[in-house]
Parts: sequence; structure tokens; C-alpha cells
Amino acid sequence: MERKEIPYKIYLEENEMPKQWYNVRADMKNKPAPLLNPATKQPMTAQELGVVFCDELVKQELNDTDAYIDIPEEILNFYKMYRPAPLVRAYCLEKKLGTPAKIYYKFEGNNTSGSHKLNSAIAQAYYAKQQGLKGVTTETGAGQWGTALSMACSYFDLDCKVYMVKVSYEQKPFRREVMRTYGASVTPSPSETTEVGRKILAEHPGTTGSLGCAISEAVEVACSTEGYRYVLGSVLNQVLLHQSIIGLETKAAMDKYGIVPDIIIGCAGGGSNLGGLISPFMGEKLRGEKDYRFIAVEPASCPSFTRGKFAYDFCDTGMVCPLAKMYTLGSGFIPSPTHAGGLRYHGMSSVLSQLYHDGMMEAVALEQTAVFEAAEYFARVEGILPAPESSHAICAAINEAKKCIETGEEKTILFGLTGTGYFDMVAYEKFHNGQMTDYIPTDADLQIGFDGIPKFEGNEF
Repeated sequence: MERKEIPYKIYLEENEMPKQWYNVRADMKNKPAPLLNPATKQPMTAQELGVVFCDELVKQELNDTDAYIDIPEEILNFYKMYRPAPLVRAYCLEKKLGTPAKIYYKFEGNNTSGSHKLNSAIAQAYYAKQQGLKGVTTETGAGQWGTALSMACSYFDLDCKVYMVKVSYEQKPFRREVMRTYGASVTPSPSETTEVGRKILAEHPGTTGSLGCAISEAVEVACSTEGYRYVLGSVLNQVLLHQSIIGLETKAAMDKYGIVPDIIIGCAGGGSNLGGLISPFMGEKLRGEKDYRFIAVEPASCPSFTRGKFAYDFCDTGMVCPLAKMYTLGSGFIPSPTHAGGLRYHGMSSVLSQLYHDGMMEAVALEQTAVFEAAEYFARVEGILPAPESSHAICAAINEAKKCIETGEEKTILFGLTGTGYFDMVAYEKFHNGQMTDYIPTDADLQIGFDGIPKFEGNEF
């Protein structure tokens, strides 16, 4: 077969687009541990989860057996507005670095939400509409998920209530206004509007908030408001399922040109981007068909993988959500107000946590000044201003490409560029003004969070 010349950007044709999501759990020998009812410590039933989540999403959350799940036609039609996303060969970056490595990135910023989050937002809004709900509640950190969900809810005429981490609410007013433009209400979290918010404020006066706090508030409102359910932008099995569209497109584009990546890199906060990118490649590794090196990149200020504990823990600060077995810093861990955006979550997806625990991938933690140095370098060379989250993957990819200079190896590196950083200019400003610092929690800082991990038989760590 004649090898095709690889273009700068690789797009799939409409008839080449994936029509199904891929469920990596079907190929996992060690399945992610089930969510537990915090009161009984027994696996959550579909009926119990249905109080919080949409019925069809509950089925997807619990599905460990079906490798492929059909994407509804209405969602496929919505995807066509901004998908397929381009797979880009970073020729300019390779040349500037002087590396023998070949670098590719999957760019998910070609939509108004500015990120990959819309892939799952539209799916979750669709299922809420199909169930006849009035609206949904959610949390958002950097604002990418809240923006995406507000767009999706507007498309389906659903009400959208967003609880935005207070530090991001204050740092990113324009992201907040995009959400409001699409009809969402946006409340800084923790707030005085919920019981759990008032409790958190009483215990932590002046707190800048966390994703765990915002989740607690959103869940409380969903469970106490008729016709509403809670939706989440990361961490959950269902979200990684929807985001597999990223990896499926990427793999189809690479297969089209005979490209096989050696190293696959993604930023890791709760796991939506990383899980979505690596899923079909991880499936091949799990089935013994191919081998890849997977690298999860997280901020040193919130090091769930690299310094966390693999244990059952609450997904939220208010301890109202089910228990998930994951790499966690403790639900009471309040990260510093760094500019890592959506990566400031205390835990990690149960799917990715199990894969990491089984040695199927590795993880690194990077300090934010190094991350922003890489972001600026990338922007100047490749012409895209990256989001702080994605910049962690960029930094790791550059580090791997530099290693190839030393060894002379022609590795093929793939990373996920989750979105653009145009709403993150406060962070870039602090970096340029020399006001950015590298906060790394001490062991004593982390122990405070670990002390709050629930202790019961079978949850030793």
C-alpha cells in the first residue's frame, strides 16, 4: 500500500466519522470499583443513582460490558457543527525544537465553548430532554464545562444552573458572561444559596472554593428541585464514554495515514480529556494488540495521581455524593488558587485510577511556571493560544521531544489540546508580570485531606 503524504492538518470525511462511542471498561480485566452508597457502603443501584442522574446516563454509568454504544442521530447531527476536529502535525514545533520526534496534537478548541467539553455536554442535555426534565444543575472550575453545558441546554431549551468555583468566577468574568449569554444562571461557589454552601463557608471563611464544593451545591439543588437532575463534566464513566469520540477520531485519522504513536499524553484533572483521547488506544493495549506509553499530566499543586491515595472517597467536599474508588487527595482538600483551571479536582476518574493502579499508564506532576513557559512557546510557534489545562500536556510533550534530541530516537508523540486560553488572560498576565508562583503542597498539607478519607472495612490505603 502506497504511503500517503501526511498533511499539516488531518480531517476525516463525514462518512468516516465514528457512529458509536467506545467503552474501555469492556476490555478492562480489572473493572473500576463500583460507586458505593455512603450510608450502607453497598454498590449504588440504578434506582439510587436515578435520583441524581438521568436514567439513560445511569445505564451508561453502570455498563461494564458493551464495548460500543450507538450515538443517537440527534447528537451526531450536533457533532457535525464542529466535528471532526483536526489532528495537527506540529511541523513548526518539531523544527523549532530541532527534535527527530514527530509531534501530533488533537485540537478540540474549534467550537464556541472553546474545549472538548461540548462532546459530553450535548449528550447529557439530550438525555435530559428525552426524559422530559425541566433543567439540569452542574459545577464548573475554569468555566469550560459550564460554557459547554449552557450551549447544549440552550440547544434543547433546558434550564441550566451552574455553580462556578469562586476563584474562577472572579478571575474569568468573560467565561461567566458566555454562560449567561446562553441562558444559564451562574453562582460563585461556595455560596449562601445552599445548605452545604453555608456549611462550607462557616468552616472555611474566605475560601476561594473548589470543584468539590461546587459539586456539593449543584447536587443539593438537583435533588431538591422537581424536574432537575445533576450532570458532571468529568470523572464519571459516562463522561469518558462520550469523550471517546476524541480518541476514535484521532485513531481513525492516524490509521488513514499509517501513523502509530509511541507516546500518548493528556492533561489530567478529573479525567475527561485524557480518558477520551486514550480510550481506543488503551483498548488495543488491554487486548494485547499493540503497546503504547500513556502519560497523564497533572499540576504539582493538585497531584491526585502522583501523591494521592487509591481509596474510596467522596466525590465532593460536602460529602453528599456516592463514594468512588479513585486516586484522591481527600474530599476536604482545597487546592491553592493556581491557574491550573479545571485540573484542580481532589480526585481522579475511577476508570483511569484503576488503569494507573494496574500499571497501564504513568503520571507526572508539573509546576505552573514551567507549564506557562511551554504554553507561551507553543503559542509563538504553532499559533494557537492554549488553555492552561492543555498546556500541561504541551509541556510534557516538549519534554519528551527534547529527550529524543538526546537519544536520537524518532518517537511519534501524540497529545491532546483540549481548548483555547482566550478566557485565561489573567493567568497569562500574572505569568508575564512575574507574579506567578509554584505552590506545591507539603506532606502535612496533604495529610489534612487524607485524614478525611472515610475509614471502613475494605478501604485501607
